[in-house]
Amino acid sequence: MPAILKGWVDRVYAYGLAYGVGEHSDTYWGERFGEGTFKGKRAMLIVTTGGWQEHYSARGVNGPIDDLLFPINHGILYYPGYDVLPPFVAYRVDRIGEAGFEDVAERLRERMRTLSTTPPIPYRRQNGGDYLIPSLELRPDLANPSDRGFALHIDRQYAAE
Repeated sequence: MPAILKGWVDRVYAYGLAYGVGEHSDTYWGERFGEGTFKGKRAMLIVTTGGWQEHYSARGVNGPIDDLLFPINHGILYYPGYDVLPPFVAYRVDRIGEAGFEDVAERLRERMRTLSTTPPIPYRRQNGGDYLIPSLELRPDLANPSDRGFALHIDRQYAAE
């Protein structure tokens, strides 16, 4: 993320407001990752890229866009409890022209109209039983042993319902 955004996060996410809250014990590890101060509020990233959508795919040179945005979506927005909506991404914005701009603007307007009904990314809650406390490692029975990466922290069972 840009340094100016990181600076904003550092100033706004103050200790006791967005982090460092709640009990820490052998059965509960603070109010974060789905249970924090901003629980019940929604957040969504709006992102522009210069690269093509394919550049941000599973086999693309930049890697999956969801992996690139995971540190912000999960580590900054979900951490204090926001319900994080899938990001709105506009690709190749440096070459879209007027017609392309109108298309992106209409897609964004439509997305904004559905903010209240868009299902959030079903991240696993820290204290919901999916993670072992105090190690905060995902329980071994919740994923295939070969599974790796950020997708482990999305409850696919919940997403399928």
